[in-house]
Amino acid sequence: MGHVRTAAPEDSGKRLDHFLKQQFPEHSRSLLQEWVKTGQVRVDGGKAKPSLLLRGGERIEVEAAARPPLKAVAEDLPLAVIYEDDAVVAIDKPAGMVVHAGAGVHSGTLVNALLHRFRKLSQTGGELRPGIVHRLDRYTSGVLLVARTDAAHQHLAAQFAGRRVEKTYLALVHGVIRRDSGRITAPIARDPARRVRMTARLGVGRTAYSEFHVLRRFGRFTFLEMKIGTGRTHQIRVHLSSIGHPVVGDTLYGAPAKAPGMPPLGRYFLHAWRIRFESPSTGKPVSIEAKLPPELEAWMSSLL
Repeated sequence: MGHVRTAAPEDSGKRLDHFLKQQFPEHSRSLLQEWVKTGQVRVDGGKAKPSLLLRGGERIEVEAAARPPLKAVAEDLPLAVIYEDDAVVAIDKPAGMVVHAGAGVHSGTLVNALLHRFRKLSQTGGELRPGIVHRLDRYTSGVLLVARTDAAHQHLAAQFAGRRVEKTYLALVHGVIRRDSGRITAPIARDPARRVRMTARLGVGRTAYSEFHVLRRFGRFTFLEMKIGTGRTHQIRVHLSSIGHPVVGDTLYGAPAKAPGMPPLGRYFLHAWRIRFESPSTGKPVSIEAKLPPELEAWMSSLL
């Protein structure tokens, strides 16, 4: 549905997103900013930024997008199931797939695929995140656990909260790490300068613990096994960047968009390789692994 507004003289100096919020108070400012960024808002026929300062007199066209769904729906999408019992499912999540709906993403998620495959999952996380106990970043691949029942969800959540789940990742980073192993314990907080980032450089924030072990060194890169004792947002990416070794492909945390002499990767070289936990059904330990994806194997092989 399209709307047209004209900025009045008294709107001069006002940010575009503030103007839109006054004109469309029924929508959140974040949603209106999203519309601007995706081109659904045109100023004098052209694209603009949410921070654009109006002069007054501009013609502002708004193509209102449909409201996001209030609950996740099933979609027939590819899904790699690597473990399954009555309580838990383990998925090998591909890089590029979002775990559940969020800002700007309302379909094509792992949750949509899970609902098509399994129909019913735990509702503890709500109708937009059924079964989801923990997450992986969009461009990180690997093992992700899903709860089939509310009881299993609560059991797994307690294990994560108690730090009894062992999570092991594989990462290729820029630069050569000389030590064979080490720990990074810098606390993690939201970056005040760039809100889409986290940072470990402030000396304050939530406690975070990461441990690395060098598996192989290349000329300009180091291949690591990473274990994390906490599950902070972007934790491995932030911690490795904080010691001067960003994950390959992770431009948000300092990696170059393209490594010299190498093809673009198009994702992070970060893979959730193994997870160990206690089965909610039997109480016995379970260990699940997901092989390094072919595109990461091939990229690393080309370094030899």
